[in-house]
Amino acid sequence: MKSYLSILFFMVLMVLSFSSFANNKNEQTVVLISIDGFRWDYIEKHNARNIARIANTGVRATHMRPVYPTKTFPNHLSIITGLLPSNHGIIGNYFCNKRRDECYKMGQGLQDSTWLNGIPLWNLAELQGVKAATYFWPESDARFNGRTPTYFMHYSKHGSYQKRVDQMVNWLQLPKSQRPRFVAGYFSLVDDMGHDFGPDAKQTYDAVQEVDKLIGQLWTRLQSEVDHDVNLVLVSDHGMASVDPTKTIILSELSFNLDDFKVKNGGSRTHLYKKQNANVNIEKLKSQLSKVSLGRFEVLSHEVLRKRGVTIDETTADIIIETKPPYTFGIYKRVSYRGTHGYSYSKDMAAIFVAHGPAFKSGVTLPEVNNLDIYPMVADVLGLELLSKVDGDGQTLMPALSE
Repeated sequence: MKSYLSILFFMVLMVLSFSSFANNKNEQTVVLISIDGFRWDYIEKHNARNIARIANTGVRATHMRPVYPTKTFPNHLSIITGLLPSNHGIIGNYFCNKRRDECYKMGQGLQDSTWLNGIPLWNLAELQGVKAATYFWPESDARFNGRTPTYFMHYSKHGSYQKRVDQMVNWLQLPKSQRPRFVAGYFSLVDDMGHDFGPDAKQTYDAVQEVDKLIGQLWTRLQSEVDHDVNLVLVSDHGMASVDPTKTIILSELSFNLDDFKVKNGGSRTHLYKKQNANVNIEKLKSQLSKVSLGRFEVLSHEVLRKRGVTIDETTADIIIETKPPYTFGIYKRVSYRGTHGYSYSKDMAAIFVAHGPAFKSGVTLPEVNNLDIYPMVADVLGLELLSKVDGDGQTLMPALSE
């Protein structure tokens, strides 16, 4: 009889323990912060002490691999949907769709959400009864699947960084029935200074210092002003490479007529979409461009694009040319900036991943992780079911999670 009671008692404890774990998992909160252009090595290079402290007591990846192209909007949408750019629809900061005979520019989803595919994390949460909030995450004010997060802010480049921290804390202080369990925030300052002055500049160091103080303040306030546990996840979309303005490749001086094309992007890579009435032999022009490239740039083949995860479709430009740093493209004149991204993957293009909170292990360093794995990992922490197939399987980041 005693043996039977002991077994029964043990089984009750196991059920209660499992139930407690499940309930705790269903109550997890995640704050996901993107620091645009924060290169994988900036924590040490620019002495980001607060981020280092969070990383050292939580989980840090040596570096995070962005999707191609290493541009802001494609990567932010990949992080938040778990999809490659060809699948979420935003293949560049600027691009055209030849079937629609229309072109996309950053933030276009607010006016026309048909450019956007997938179920972003805030959408995934809301569809399963979990409130979400976003502060300036790219395209987070667009109506994915006909809906927005419960709380969101329309983007303003000049929006106060302090207000972002204050608002995110305020959201998490709401009564339980009103507060979000998923919050996404965005800071652009480091990317701005990296472009203007280069990754090694004092101005970029100062920008890292400013954002690091904000992250340190946010982390402290999450622990002292919020009455429930919060997981803080810090990421960036891409890195930054130094460029030399004297090595600008001026497109208007190459062997073709720019007026025959819609020219999108610039800097590290340029998309050339042939205008409908233009009389241009595309294959012949590709050959001519390759001859005058002189090792400064490459005319990308469909084979190369496919290897980088690109689906060849109506958004694929007729010609895509891409440089390597320190070269850049200018349309009619030299560029004036000292840093950029968008190049094919290299260590300079690598991003950061740092996480801290009850859902994560402590004092763990991971090797290279993939930004497509953030989506399934955060969904797992929040106890959300994936509602559609995504391109990330979470495998590079699942080792970060507590058992």
